[in-house]
Amino acid sequence: MAKISRVQLKQLVESAIFVAEQPLSQERLQQTVLEGLAVSKTMLKDVLAELKLDYQARGIQLVEVATGYRFQSMDSLSPWLSKLWQEQAPRYSRASLETLSLIAYRQPITRGEIEDVRGVSVSSHIMKTLSERGWIKVVGRKEVPGRPSLYATTKEFLDYFSLKSLSELPSSDEFIASPESEEQRKQLLTMTEESNTEELPPITSEDPAKDLSDGSEQPEQLH
Repeated sequence: MAKISRVQLKQLVESAIFVAEQPLSQERLQQTVLEGLAVSKTMLKDVLAELKLDYQARGIQLVEVATGYRFQSMDSLSPWLSKLWQEQAPRYSRASLETLSLIAYRQPITRGEIEDVRGVSVSSHIMKTLSERGWIKVVGRKEVPGRPSLYATTKEFLDYFSLKSLSELPSSDEFIASPESEEQRKQLLTMTEESNTEELPPITSEDPAKDLSDGSEQPEQLH
């Protein structure tokens, strides 16, 4: 295998993540730009850690999400950088946010169980839109009469909210113990809104998110 210096390796990894259209995992890096080079997993891991430190104090940061590493702008710069985009930020209905939050915390969950917690019906439009957005998917069917679909979040959901895994979500112990609590629902909505960077799209290759408003309830804007 060809050898590469640590400086060159760092430059190559940095460039690959910068130009990639999607987050790059360590495995993907090894299989593509580092193929044929004498780069161990440990060496690659160390270089990625160095790059994260290099960008820590900058406006652009190297972030690890569910599917790999990507560069994105700091959340705190959103009010200013958002002026670069002419389009208005998409609006999300409360029903959509509550549905997404319930799936994230109680997955796998059926549509009927979501309705039991919210106390109102969940429109098929909401489920369809969240599925088309790539944030939720059907992972099976519950073994009860009618065998309703079980929904769970996806890696795309984690990537969008800059999470490596579901374990990084705020604690849901109290919510699970008493899902009817209005205060807990508000906390879930707050979590979703604070995690979203829609007003300032991260510097990635992803397209701006589409409107998830279902039109049935007063929309709220993520920020």
